[in-house]
Amino acid sequence: MVRPTDIRVPDYFHKVVDCQWACPAHTPVPEYIRLIAAGRYADAYMVNWTSNVFPGVLGRTCDRPCEPACRRGRVEENNGASPEPVAICRLKRVAADNKGDIAARLPRPDKPNGKRIACVGAGPASLTVARDLAPLGYDVTVFDGEAKAGGFIRTQIPRFRLPESVIDEETGYILGLGVKFRAGERIASLKSLLAQGYDAVFIGCGAPRGRDLDLPGRHEAAANIHIGIDWLASVSFGHIEKIGRRVIVLGGGNTAMDCCRSARRLGGDDVKVLVRSGFDEMKASPWEKEDAQHEGIPILDYHVPKAFLHEGGKLVGMTFERVRAQRDERGRRQLVPTGEPDVTVDCDDVLIAVGQENAFPWIERDSGIVFDEWNMPVVDKATFQSSLANVFFGGDAAFGPKNIIWAVAHGHDAAISIDKLLNGEDVGERPAPMVHLLSQKMGIHEWSYDNEISPDDRYKVPWAPSEKTLGNIKVEVELGFDTLTALKETQRCLNCDVQTVFTDKVCIECDACVDICPMDCISFTPNAEEAELRTQLTAPALNLAQDLYVSGELKTSRVMVKDEDVCLHCGLCAERCPTGAWDMHKYLIEMTHAGPGCRSKGACREAA
Repeated sequence: MVRPTDIRVPDYFHKVVDCQWACPAHTPVPEYIRLIAAGRYADAYMVNWTSNVFPGVLGRTCDRPCEPACRRGRVEENNGASPEPVAICRLKRVAADNKGDIAARLPRPDKPNGKRIACVGAGPASLTVARDLAPLGYDVTVFDGEAKAGGFIRTQIPRFRLPESVIDEETGYILGLGVKFRAGERIASLKSLLAQGYDAVFIGCGAPRGRDLDLPGRHEAAANIHIGIDWLASVSFGHIEKIGRRVIVLGGGNTAMDCCRSARRLGGDDVKVLVRSGFDEMKASPWEKEDAQHEGIPILDYHVPKAFLHEGGKLVGMTFERVRAQRDERGRRQLVPTGEPDVTVDCDDVLIAVGQENAFPWIERDSGIVFDEWNMPVVDKATFQSSLANVFFGGDAAFGPKNIIWAVAHGHDAAISIDKLLNGEDVGERPAPMVHLLSQKMGIHEWSYDNEISPDDRYKVPWAPSEKTLGNIKVEVELGFDTLTALKETQRCLNCDVQTVFTDKVCIECDACVDICPMDCISFTPNAEEAELRTQLTAPALNLAQDLYVSGELKTSRVMVKDEDVCLHCGLCAERCPTGAWDMHKYLIEMTHAGPGCRSKGACREAA
């Protein structure tokens, strides 16, 4: 038999808010969407800033793990060919674009606590550590080899996707917290850095080395063969302003998409992307591939590069082997030659974007940092602590290339560890989140949130004219939602954090809630093992990844079972219930960050 659901467990309702559960930084998505709907853009921005630190940057560039998790797509899957989630990421940009001056709302540094922190690299992970620790009184110094903060946010993301003014603004908020920024100062020795007396060191230097391809002709034609991330950085800093007319981009990730779209703007009118894998297996986000194709850039899959062709040292083309995917007897996927003749593609330049690697030549191997067989530092996945107790890693430097939102999440967790370590606590003891569960009832049939379900399809973000964007690499392509369209898009949110809460003691089993539920997700049925229980509901609960909400035993010996997967959070069950057995409670989970709240109860009492 399935036991009654214990809704006091913080993770239960958190998992029902699928978007927030999927976000590595656990941004409270429905909360800030409601604030945008109310025109409270500054409030929405600050909710984001607390969690993901870079709302304006991420509102344009985030990898959007929240959107595939959005339940809007699932409840619509029978109503259209292509159900789509709420435009969560682009609504974040709406808050950033319309927030006004929020400088007075940023935290003020506490009195100095005498502890010094060094952050290596000024990317999103290091800046998140600085943002969390500087207000607590820590003396934080951020080192970076470049003139401005931002790391790969600044050097690898093209200006047509992310204007530099947005980077300047949001990195400036952090540096303005009293953080010391040592620009143009690249760390050459970890030992030397530790010798300067820092109490803790955070390493967030990214994965700065692009992978190369050692193929015939690589050396002879080197002048026109470029490593993608290095080339993007040179474009960002204005060192490169043009490229050949015919360009090949090798690779299937987001960097490859940035390379091909940048090349298109710098004179490449015949730009092609060639990738080893199948189109659907490419690592690039679906929308990144769509954007490249929208700009007339073909993506040719199942092409394995074999050689660079050159004439007298000048690059003239590449040859590729055609392959196909098949499974071996163990079910493992592998690429095998099709037997077709090799394909020759003419070109003037090649951009190699086949992956990135970590490089730590500045960390002495006798410094106390243990490296694994892949030459990566051994880092605890929960605390981000290395084998040297006061040295922490995060972002791409910790576990290899990912994306900005993961780097932010790493920074938050590493800051907690640093704060606990320097307060004499066990860094492995992780703080529980803060949870708030509040009834939204304002009357018999009235709620403090708008529970009407919008039937609208997802709204499209408008683009600037292509004749304007393709002619200037600094012209932003996406214009963002205007406030009216943003309001319409917010109404598509299902308010998944406003939970249906059931009190079995006052239920009279009249089935009024069953009758009115538009999704048939409420059932009264005999209890059973979960696999069987899922099949005997009014509408079988087929998504095993989503929990069932099961009540205690009722007077008829049945139980109430609600399928959380397709509930609209419309509140009709609570409106219809004659005894108040159903209620709508807003569930807000706030992840605990560095500070007194992350420390043990004893430490909190001492702080008080």
